[in-house]
Amino acid sequence: MGFGTARLRAREWADADAERAYDLYRRDEVSRWLGSPPAPLTSLAGARERVASYRQRNADSAHPCGVWALERRDTGLVVGTALLKVLPRSDGATGPDVEVGWHLHPDSWGSGYATEAGRALLDRAFAAGLPAVYAVVYADNAASIAVTRRLGMAPLGPTDRWYGVTLESFVARPPAGG
Repeated sequence: MGFGTARLRAREWADADAERAYDLYRRDEVSRWLGSPPAPLTSLAGARERVASYRQRNADSAHPCGVWALERRDTGLVVGTALLKVLPRSDGATGPDVEVGWHLHPDSWGSGYATEAGRALLDRAFAAGLPAVYAVVYADNAASIAVTRRLGMAPLGPTDRWYGVTLESFVARPPAGG
């Protein structure tokens, strides 16, 4: 199940989105911030597999977690990916920490979409009763660090707790009384 904001709709990735997913995840300027080590997509077939894996992740995930295509309401253009997912610990264990994330196509950078989607994701997480949501970012990813600040996330400093690599970490907690 997706969600929305004033300008964006988060929905299930569809097979028809594979070309856009390929154009997003083949780009070094996007993929360099994802994974350890980063691995850009190299084929449309790889994009189809990724889209299918996102749908499977959604089928297997408990509310509020998921990975969604993020599209503009006015044009239907997929601007990227929005996600809430259980963070993979460096020791191989899973949970219980949940990550908020965004992967935007460069043609959609600078429009405030990451912040808008991030707010909606945090609202979704806190409405479901999560006590904390984390963001993990490569230290030189200034744009995503700026998004965490706009979201009011508190910096926790560098950690290698997740993904097996040292990343800057941030946390958001539900508003007091909320």
